[in-house]
Amino acid sequence: MSLIEWVATLFSGFIIVFALMPSLIRYFRVRKEGQMIREEGPKWHEKKSGTPTMGGLLFIIAILVTTIWVGFWQGQLRPTTWILMFILVLYGALGFWDDSIKLWRKQNEGLKAWQKLLGQIVGAVVFTLVYQHEHLPMGLHLPGMGDWSMGLWYMLFVIIWLVGFSNAVNLTDGLDGLVAGQATIAFGAYAIIALHQHQLDVALFCVAVVGSLLGFFVFNHKPAKIFMGDMGSLALGGALAAVSILVHHELSLLIIGIIFVIETASVMLQVASFKLTGKRIFLMSPIHHHFEMKGWSEWKIDIVFWSIGLVAAVISVATII
Repeated sequence: MSLIEWVATLFSGFIIVFALMPSLIRYFRVRKEGQMIREEGPKWHEKKSGTPTMGGLLFIIAILVTTIWVGFWQGQLRPTTWILMFILVLYGALGFWDDSIKLWRKQNEGLKAWQKLLGQIVGAVVFTLVYQHEHLPMGLHLPGMGDWSMGLWYMLFVIIWLVGFSNAVNLTDGLDGLVAGQATIAFGAYAIIALHQHQLDVALFCVAVVGSLLGFFVFNHKPAKIFMGDMGSLALGGALAAVSILVHHELSLLIIGIIFVIETASVMLQVASFKLTGKRIFLMSPIHHHFEMKGWSEWKIDIVFWSIGLVAAVISVATII
């Protein structure tokens, strides 16, 4: 693919979201379908209540349309492309179901944890079956040490990886623009890695995601006109984990997705500390709320977190290629 074709891929996702998002926002506002803010969150977030959610619906559609038409044009529609889109759609559907229940009940509780987990596991199992069918390496790549053959145990790793990172991105989605910006950085990094490996199908998908998220960010930065909802965050997290597996640099996601890791770790540490000692480590978790409670603005938190994510991504890509 030429540079012009990559630019066309990027702009395709961007233009679809940028052109259609105002209509989706108006539709949700007319139907009065807005985000319900959780009661235990920062009190100043209450003003966000009623902001349209499920914006992930449009950028998922944009990613699919762009990946399919460019992939068909360039002959890059391979099994790996389809399984990436499958994970994006399935995890997005779980989020859609979760968001819909919240909107219908007018509360911040959707699917039960076991229901969401079951759906995520089913998607991960299907992913591993296609992965096996394509005779891709059933082993974990250890930086500086080569591949560690795991056999069928690798399937368990894949399930944990997809479920874990889909939830990690979901936890991070608590500030205007935070996930949209960080996911753009992460998918951009993997696009470069995939290109270096000549995995054009995976690179195509990543570039389509970047373009679509840039279009979404226009409406999602503070003050957000629409949120991505669980539909968007679960889909992005699952797809990001799947991409890291397909480029066979799985553990690089711990660095490229360091913000998602830190956010999840902050929740785990907070819960463990409170249960064991009755004391909290952070003023509020996930950790972006801790900094809010310390007086940081959402823009400051976003910029600091994106900067950390960008530096980590650059370092990781540099060590791989």
